[in-house]
Amino acid sequence: MPGPRSRVTVGRDPAGSHRSATPLELLFDLCFVVAVAQAGGRLVHAVAAGHAGQGVIGYAMVFFAIWWAWMNFTWFATAYDTDDVPYRLLTLVQIAGVLVLAAGVPRAFDHADYSIIVGGYVVMRLALTSQWIRAAGRAQGGARTTARRYAGGIALLPAGWVAFGFLPRGDAQMWVFVLLVAAELAVPVVAERGDTTPWHPRHIAERYGLFTLIVLGETVAAATVAVQRALDRGSSADLLPIAAGGLLIVFAAYWIYFMVPIHEHLRARRTAFLWGYGHYVVFGSAAAIGAGLHIAIDQVTGEAPISGLSAAAAVTVPTAGFVFSTWLLHARHHKPSLRHQAVLPMTAAAILACTFAGRWAVLWAGGVAAASVAASLTMRHRDHAPSTTEDPAR
Repeated sequence: MPGPRSRVTVGRDPAGSHRSATPLELLFDLCFVVAVAQAGGRLVHAVAAGHAGQGVIGYAMVFFAIWWAWMNFTWFATAYDTDDVPYRLLTLVQIAGVLVLAAGVPRAFDHADYSIIVGGYVVMRLALTSQWIRAAGRAQGGARTTARRYAGGIALLPAGWVAFGFLPRGDAQMWVFVLLVAAELAVPVVAERGDTTPWHPRHIAERYGLFTLIVLGETVAAATVAVQRALDRGSSADLLPIAAGGLLIVFAAYWIYFMVPIHEHLRARRTAFLWGYGHYVVFGSAAAIGAGLHIAIDQVTGEAPISGLSAAAAVTVPTAGFVFSTWLLHARHHKPSLRHQAVLPMTAAAILACTFAGRWAVLWAGGVAAASVAASLTMRHRDHAPSTTEDPAR
């Protein structure tokens, strides 16, 4: 993962220009969103059936597998994307693995059967191990050691996941999951001790931004399908506040995330680790917004026998999580004063308060999110406007 370029390596130049996302990377993202959509759909089903706690836990577990596999490929590709035939074929194998993972999502949610998900995950991890072995074979010095550490760590953990996939539901399964997650997160930390991979800050910022956009697009798609289905059944008036509020939330989420550039901040290894890992919350909450909008619509149309408060929380909680985590990870690094810093945390708190606004909760939450963008833009304009006391001739 992150760090300054190794002195002797075959990796890409982290300071090189024109390092943009490739068509293969974009295809990779689009296929991963299939799995995100499956996880969001099952979350909707669980909450609508009155099993919110179970649904949220299942969503968090499945989303970790999706996010972690995507992130590991992304950091590898930014450093060692050779774009030759073996690289492309191994990447396509990883795409096939995520499609298998997506197919196993319903069984994982409904029966706590993670065997298919684990199977798809193992396919992706073994393909990535092969990528690291290829990189180690071409690298020299400390870069070779780093690549071997990655290959070894990634190759060892699938055995643990296979065992996890066949464990019965219960506390033992959850504890094994937590231990395996900790081990997965530790692999890059251990591998990057010493020489580090030649990752490209601008490319990484672009890749994370593109995946954020794709996940937000999936949110719009999920909400559109829910509205269409409700309209087909004759419901309309009560949907307008949810549809309008949802649109405002998505627009504001886009603006908040892309309001400031982040690549200049991604220079130090520790900073980049925290930023990359923290996007689990950003991506997960962005995807959950779409599920929440679906739940709110189902509650209004009578398809989800849950309270209005629970339906509102399904939208406001992930929206507040997205706003706060985006501020925490990178927006705050570009805030020049306390009043600038306070906007997004206060926005997150206000959105949570909108949960208690009844049938207007989603619309109020969207209005608050949009108002925060307007407030930030106004303050920025005032800060950069020329002073009226300045001599116009100077």
